[in-house]
Amino acid sequence: MVVSPRSVPDLRSLAHVVVIGGGFAGVAVAKGLADRNVRVTIIDQHNFHTFQPLLYQVATAGLEPADVAFPIRTIFGHAKNVRFRHGRVRSVDQSRNVVMLADGSQIDYDHLVIATGAVAAFFGVPGASQFAMPLYTLSDARRLRNRLLLILEETEVRGDASPLTFVVVGGGPTGVETSGALTELIQIAIKRDGLRLDPARIRVVLVDMAPRLLTAFPLRASDYAKRRLESSGVEVQFGRSVVEIDRHSIHFDDGDRIECAAVIWAAGVSAGDALPQDLTATAGPGGRVRVGGDLRLLDSDDVWAVGDAAAVPLKDGVFCAQLAPVAIQSGRHCAAQILRVVNGESTTPFRYHDKGIMATIGRNAAVAELPHGVVVKGRLGWLAWLGLHLWYLVGFRNRLRVLINWTWRYFDWPSGPRLIVADAETVD
Repeated sequence: MVVSPRSVPDLRSLAHVVVIGGGFAGVAVAKGLADRNVRVTIIDQHNFHTFQPLLYQVATAGLEPADVAFPIRTIFGHAKNVRFRHGRVRSVDQSRNVVMLADGSQIDYDHLVIATGAVAAFFGVPGASQFAMPLYTLSDARRLRNRLLLILEETEVRGDASPLTFVVVGGGPTGVETSGALTELIQIAIKRDGLRLDPARIRVVLVDMAPRLLTAFPLRASDYAKRRLESSGVEVQFGRSVVEIDRHSIHFDDGDRIECAAVIWAAGVSAGDALPQDLTATAGPGGRVRVGGDLRLLDSDDVWAVGDAAAVPLKDGVFCAQLAPVAIQSGRHCAAQILRVVNGESTTPFRYHDKGIMATIGRNAAVAELPHGVVVKGRLGWLAWLGLHLWYLVGFRNRLRVLINWTWRYFDWPSGPRLIVADAETVD
């Protein structure tokens, strides 16, 4: 059933679906319910949707923050049955079907969707949450960009000959992409901005506990990523377990210590700290909540979970990875199942369609694993990566701006958005 303009005054009589979170999963749920026979409220502490796969480019001054963010209200401006509530969820009372916000207000629901995503996981490493720089939100990206640019500026002023080291922790896609882009940022700053720095004394070190990069990819893709990073100047070190981070150094379990100007944390995420308080749910891996095949919480009829917040079953006790495609597909499926319940129909199980995974390593270099084990790398993989990310960006203006920026950077490496926005929130 599609909601017509004539039925708008009767929206209050429709089942109320509350979606907590405006990321990939939450937006996918709301899109699936837009102009249907339900009313929808999206709650998020930010009034914009963030395209997280490109945050590392904001952090390394390749894109502006506005290029990867889009107002949630604008996304659903056409949908008469979707409204947005700017606020922070404090807790959920499942016995009364009520969501409590930090400002004291309450929102009733008939169906609740948990799409809260995840936050950086520091795994109890002393000093990590205080001194390492995570990269999971737009605020993280802005703060990291300011930190990196400030370090380069201050190093030139000091004019000393001591090494300048940046350490990236985590050999997954975020760590690989960030370390590759960081070396490009340093090269551009020296070449185009006239920073008087000796490239020979600047180190970018990527460390990981695993024996190879990109462990979710085939071995040949991992080997290619390592070769490309090392050819760009990144030092790759495996089997490194971080035991402590302080203001100027990072410590490993073998007693080794690296003095560094900044530690970038890309070692993993946890969904637990992002979940609302008082949510009754069965805990799953990485703090995620366990859901049944139709994406409802176990032992619940009206609470659903999608995306990074959910331990979405894949097969034989294995759960889907915390990836954007999983978030989008689970969000769409959740919306369809809610409509089935509202219409008195039985639900169907979620089936994830694996369309492959990608990671860029730098200019003209990327790896992609397509379905059936096909691996594409190099320039072809990079072009595929560009096309896919442009396709999934929200808003024509954002797509156009990112395309122009990428094209310009490819041919000329312009000055770009290397701006230090020196405010209290973004500069340590």
